[in-house]
Amino acid sequence: MLRYTVLRLLGAIPTLFLVIVLAFLLMRAAPGGPLDQERVLPPEIRANIEEAYHLDESLPKQFIRYFSGLLRGDMGPSFRYPDNTVSEIIGSVFPMSLKLGLMSIALALIVGLGAGTYAALRQNSAADRIVTGFAMTGISIPIFVIAPAFVLLFAVYLNWLPAGWSGGGWQALILPVITLALPQIAYITRLTRASMIEVLGSDFIRTARAQGLGTLNVIRYHALKPALLPVLSYLGPAIAGILTGSVVVEEVYGVPGLGQYFVRGALNRDYTLVMGIVIFYAALIVALNLIVDILYGVIDPRVRVR
Repeated sequence: MLRYTVLRLLGAIPTLFLVIVLAFLLMRAAPGGPLDQERVLPPEIRANIEEAYHLDESLPKQFIRYFSGLLRGDMGPSFRYPDNTVSEIIGSVFPMSLKLGLMSIALALIVGLGAGTYAALRQNSAADRIVTGFAMTGISIPIFVIAPAFVLLFAVYLNWLPAGWSGGGWQALILPVITLALPQIAYITRLTRASMIEVLGSDFIRTARAQGLGTLNVIRYHALKPALLPVLSYLGPAIAGILTGSVVVEEVYGVPGLGQYFVRGALNRDYTLVMGIVIFYAALIVALNLIVDILYGVIDPRVRVR
């Protein structure tokens, strides 16, 4: 198990380094720059600012300076929020994004596993077709369509829930959490249904039924664990989808999380802020995928590298 974990960790390091290189190069290749404003700066002032932020150096030298700072945990200063470093900004707003993501993935797992199991137990019935139809709809409609539609329906027409953050009450979390969770509910439902149908047709399940076990006990003690393996494998991409989807959702609902700062940083050409958030998201996704791989190895020893 230790060798399996070390190999997965070593495989994650090049991926993260590649993300850092691409984020750095793409931000430098984007049109405009952090000092481009409606009001043109005098050449002397612009030169002094570029020297202060090391923007006058060559591209390789800038990257070496930035990468060495990352190794020390320093993501550099923000160009648009000069009183805060990028690390301080991420540290102050990430808890809200984390709260939103954890609630969304929890909702997706509870509803997706339940709906998928229910559909598998009633294969080819009307209930199965309804659940499958809803799952296909959830997969087909993107988040940037769902979010405004929910605002229009539940906030404007029905007036049941607030349209925006509105001070951060629990009601303001309902729409963002559901919006983020819906696509993942659809995927998890389909995965659970297909996996559960396959497991329920296995010989050991027929043996358990022949011994007189009821359906609930068969599901709980025999079918659930092997049926969860595909869902567990999907958790890495699912969490990645929720994290990247939160950029759109937080902007639409006005949630003060990383998504808002990412959008503002991109519009303001804040190099360090955008790169910091991209690298932070990438590191988080790599870490979560690593955890999922390790958990998969714990549940199914056959995947371990010997």
